[in-house]
Amino acid sequence: MNTKKLFATLLVAGMLLTGCGLKNSQAIIKINDSTITQKDFDTMLDKQIAMSPFAKIGMGDIKQNKNGVFYLMTERAVVTQLVVQNILDQEAKARGIRVSNRELNSAIDKVIDQLGGKDRLSALLKQNNVTIADFKNDMRNQVKMEKLARSVKNVKVSDKEAKDFYNKNIDKFKHGEQVRASHILLSADPIQVSQEIASSSKKQLSQEELTKRTAAKIKENEALANKLSSELKLDNSKFAAYAKKYSQDQGSAQKGGDLGFFEAKAMVPEFSKAAFAAKPNTVIGPVRSQFGYHIILVVDRKPAGIEPFNKVKNNLKQNMQGEKELKALDEIVNAAKKKSKIVYLDKQYDPEEITKKLNTALSGMQKNANRQQKPVKK
Repeated sequence: MNTKKLFATLLVAGMLLTGCGLKNSQAIIKINDSTITQKDFDTMLDKQIAMSPFAKIGMGDIKQNKNGVFYLMTERAVVTQLVVQNILDQEAKARGIRVSNRELNSAIDKVIDQLGGKDRLSALLKQNNVTIADFKNDMRNQVKMEKLARSVKNVKVSDKEAKDFYNKNIDKFKHGEQVRASHILLSADPIQVSQEIASSSKKQLSQEELTKRTAAKIKENEALANKLSSELKLDNSKFAAYAKKYSQDQGSAQKGGDLGFFEAKAMVPEFSKAAFAAKPNTVIGPVRSQFGYHIILVVDRKPAGIEPFNKVKNNLKQNMQGEKELKALDEIVNAAKKKSKIVYLDKQYDPEEITKKLNTALSGMQKNANRQQKPVKK
C-alpha cells in the first residue's frame, strides 16, 4: 500500500468516531440502543472541513453558511459516516470482536515498516496534523474493521487470484523509462514562504513588511541552494545528511531526500528534464521549479518495461484483500441497516432533509451561474 493511499485510509478512519459521552452530549441520532451525539458530529465535521479542498483553496469558513452547497455536502457525508461506523461498531461488539494491544502493535509495526521507519511515520503524522493518540485510535479501529470483515467472509487473496488479475490487467504494470533520484528542496514559493514567516513571527506583520521578508528569505534560500550544490558536486556522500538537515520537503527529507523511482510525467517539467538528462551518481542543480530550488542526485535509471509479478505480488494481494474487506463491510452495513432502528432525533441531521436543502442550494447556484453567463443587451 503506498503512502498516499495509507494516509487517505488513516484520515478517513480518524473521522469515523462514535458516541463518546463528553460535553455537548445531546443525542441527535439513535441507532438501536446506541446514540450519536452532537459532540460526535461537531468533532467529525471539523475534521472534514479541515481536510476539505474548498477550505484549502481559501474559500473561508464553510460553517458560516449552513445553507450553502459545500456545508450541506459535508454535513450529509458526516452523518452518513457516523451512522455507518456506529452500525459497524455494533456488529463488531455483537460478534465479540476486540483488538488486543498485541494486534494493535503488530499493525503499527507494519505501517512503520511500509513507510521506512519511525521517523518517516512521525513526519507524516505531523504533516497531516494527526496526534500519536489519534493515530493509535485510528489503527485500532482499522484492525477491528478488518477482523469484522474476515469474520463474515473469506477475504484472503491467493497467489492464483493475484496472478490471474495480473495477467488480465498487464497494462496496469507497464511503466515508461524511470529514474531514481534524491533531492534537497529550498522553497521559492512566495505563498508558502510568506505563510511560514507570518506564522513564526511573534508580532503581526504589515503586508509591506511581509513581502519584504518573503523576498529576502527566497534570496537566502537561493544562495544556500548554490552553496550546498557546489559542496555536493565535490562530495555527494554527504547528500543524505544534507537533505535531512536542509531540505524543506518534509516527506523525502526524512529518507535522505530519496524519491524512489519515477517516470518523467510524475514530476514538474523542470525537475524531470534535469533528472532524466543526467547520468547516475551525478549531482545537478540548483534547478528552479514552482516549488523552489532543487539540488538533485540521480541514483539509478530503469528502462521502460513491465514490473514482474513476483515484485508486485505482495502489494497487489494487499490491495485486492483491502477491496474484498471493503465489499464485505458494505454488505454487513446493508444487512444491518435492514434490521436496525435508526431514528433522527434532531431532524436537522436526517439525510433526506439535508438532501432537500442541498438540492435547493444547487438549484440556486445554477440559476446564479446562468444569470452571470447571460449576455447583456445593448
